[in-house]
Amino acid sequence: MKKEETKVSRRTALKGLAAAGAAAIAAPMINRGSFRVFAGSAAEYSARAIDLVNRSTVIDMLCVLTLNFPQGNKWMADPESFSDEDFKPYKESNIDVIHPAVGLGGPNAYETALSFFAMWNGFIANHDDKFIRIDSAGDLSRVKASGKMGVLLGLQNSDHFRRPNDVDTFRALGQRVSQLTYNSRNMIGNGSTERVDGGISDFGAAVIERMNKVGMAVDVSHCGDKTTLDAFEISKKPVLITHSNLRMYAGGHPRTKTEEAVRALGKSGGVMGITGVRMFVKASEPTDIEDCIDHFEQVKRWIGPEHLGVGSDIDLYGYDKMPPELNKQLRAGYKGSYGFREKIDIEGLDHPKRMYDLTEGLIRRKFTDTEIEGILGGNFKRVLSEIWSIDQGPGTKDQ
Repeated sequence: MKKEETKVSRRTALKGLAAAGAAAIAAPMINRGSFRVFAGSAAEYSARAIDLVNRSTVIDMLCVLTLNFPQGNKWMADPESFSDEDFKPYKESNIDVIHPAVGLGGPNAYETALSFFAMWNGFIANHDDKFIRIDSAGDLSRVKASGKMGVLLGLQNSDHFRRPNDVDTFRALGQRVSQLTYNSRNMIGNGSTERVDGGISDFGAAVIERMNKVGMAVDVSHCGDKTTLDAFEISKKPVLITHSNLRMYAGGHPRTKTEEAVRALGKSGGVMGITGVRMFVKASEPTDIEDCIDHFEQVKRWIGPEHLGVGSDIDLYGYDKMPPELNKQLRAGYKGSYGFREKIDIEGLDHPKRMYDLTEGLIRRKFTDTEIEGILGGNFKRVLSEIWSIDQGPGTKDQ
């Protein structure tokens, strides 16, 4: 970054923080144009990075409320147990919208999904001073000024769709994004760790058609390669990869995406959220934030910066800060092809203020302000607004 780009007065930086509602302490570093954003933290960020995050509608297209599952279950079962102090790190993160999707499935997927959305709707209703459910393009435009955190409801599996008209039911409950498959096979298609990928079924094609009609986003983050490509071919609206990475950098990891898939995403008008999950970012150590930025740069080269976003695939703190026994259980739930290493997170992208670190990384790689604002949320905001438009054409017959 050129020196003249960092020359911002303390008054200007503080004004930007106040405008974004940040209750933070800002202290300039002499001749460096750097500022502290969080009270009690020694981390410093450039005035340019602070301004970009503060003026952007920051969207994390895979960020669960917590990876401490017993704690999360307590909050959902008893929303009043979630306190102002619990909310503080979410507010201070300057992430405006989270997509807290999880991978539900199995023989009781329909009932489990009903429970999931009921609990989230109850939680949001009990904390309408802190959270707002994101249902529309208008909500995405309003959320920043509201001072609340937006919650964009979705699931990382579509196993709960027993028939196409179930899409309508769950949209009415607030679901706006649905990943077609998790890692394994369902009636729609195949997941990334299935031995064989036969692509999308006739039933799956009917579900995608209904999703297009009612305005629900199709997500292929965990889908197998053929299922992913089939979705781009079948869908008449842009398809999302909310949280994944590039296979070329990840040693062939099955949960990442091929160049062919990324180019199909660009052709469809979709957006890809890049994760900071260590084994999806690079196949060997050391793995750091610069390796993650490589993925942003390569997608930009292939299809342009307007197709880039963020899908962290963690909570505010990451997998490595989970209670050890929960971390062990989580790892045991995946096939060996996931290739877990000692650490799952990447330093610098594993904490509540990670959007500032990411922004600094993009600045180092000469991304423009417009490109960075798009990555931080503008691109997902644009494409979701398009996808959520409702098709008024003839209905789709149930199967």
